[in-house]
Amino acid sequence: MPSNRSTSTIYQFYNCRILKDGKLQREDLWIRDGKILNPEKLFFDEKGYADVRIDCKNLLISPGYIDVQINGGFGVDFSSDVENIEEGLSKVAKGLLAYGCTSFCPTIVTSPPEIYKQILPRIKLRDGSSEGAGVLGIHIEGPFISKDKKGAHPERYLKKFHQGWDDVLDTYSTLEGVKLFTVAPELENSSDVIKQMVKRNIRVSVGHSSANLSQAEAAVKAGATCITHLFNAMGPFHHRDPGIVGLLTSHKIPKGVTLFYGMIADGIHTDPAALRIAYRAHPRGLMLVTDAINAMGYPIGTHKIGQLDVDVTSDGQACISGTNTLCGSIVTMDKCVKHFLEATSCSVEEALDAGTRHPAEMLGIAAQKGTLGYNSDADFILLDDELNVQATYIAGELVWDKVKGHHGKRTIQRKTLS
Repeated sequence: MPSNRSTSTIYQFYNCRILKDGKLQREDLWIRDGKILNPEKLFFDEKGYADVRIDCKNLLISPGYIDVQINGGFGVDFSSDVENIEEGLSKVAKGLLAYGCTSFCPTIVTSPPEIYKQILPRIKLRDGSSEGAGVLGIHIEGPFISKDKKGAHPERYLKKFHQGWDDVLDTYSTLEGVKLFTVAPELENSSDVIKQMVKRNIRVSVGHSSANLSQAEAAVKAGATCITHLFNAMGPFHHRDPGIVGLLTSHKIPKGVTLFYGMIADGIHTDPAALRIAYRAHPRGLMLVTDAINAMGYPIGTHKIGQLDVDVTSDGQACISGTNTLCGSIVTMDKCVKHFLEATSCSVEEALDAGTRHPAEMLGIAAQKGTLGYNSDADFILLDDELNVQATYIAGELVWDKVKGHHGKRTIQRKTLS
């Protein structure tokens, strides 16, 4: 039984460096009831102490990774596995734990209306646990995107806002559970739709677009706060009209607004030089995403994503079958963080923030996720100095451990006080 006044067990993780307020600090991490605990209040107000002490052996502790753009993985495609969407979500959620991802936004790509109407109501928000990473909400990517920048999205299902908000309701039927919406801002009536999304606390991201800078700035003025996979599926940067990329240094971003942008840091979708340009122009908004498809974790071959067949090649690319058109990645969040660090020579803290704090801030949940601040959710990972994931915790519970290679078995040295 706990030896404190509280009936809950108090855990102390010691001999570690924790990412806190953007800095790695030599500090212990205290957990109670699935939350990060302020030890000063424990010591001085409650006269309490740790029931269980865990030696981290000088590992780093970071908040768990958050992936806001993931189409599937481990053989599951969120946009086409209609019959077994709940089972598929659980499979992906479980698999992500090994890569340090504790929360994610399942992403639904351009599909016919009947697919949205079958899938969206069945994707439920849920907390993470030993059963898998938490579902923060749905990311809808399409069909209100540019025909010219559709990428892997099937053109026959693309739509415009002929009737404005009515087109949105006719397409999706419900927006319950939707947290992020990608739109091409050059579409007529898009600003009105953006405003309606923001009213419903849905974050709006611009992408799959040929928009010029003025159109992109108008979208931000209407409430958009994010860019979907910067550089991919958008007009190229030009010195007289930098397009959506120009938002990174635009002087028309409203005061107090942080513009975030996703980067697929897999070494394939974005050249390291482009990654460095974005990072140096606007490091505060850089947010790592995988854009992973169902082939993540699967071998070379042909797989199905949405309504398309996709080839996974020997050099780690995922392309529309028979073409060289990229349609997603097979990278994981831990690899994105490591590649970003190597490509940009940023600090370890900046690399970790790009996979944790920044996506949480973009979604408006930074008080609970993407942080090790007091009273936040105790979703965190243990990393070695090369940023390899050693263990994953959700709500203070060990849910994956590298040494054992499976879930739920504590292998880090643990001392229970009597």
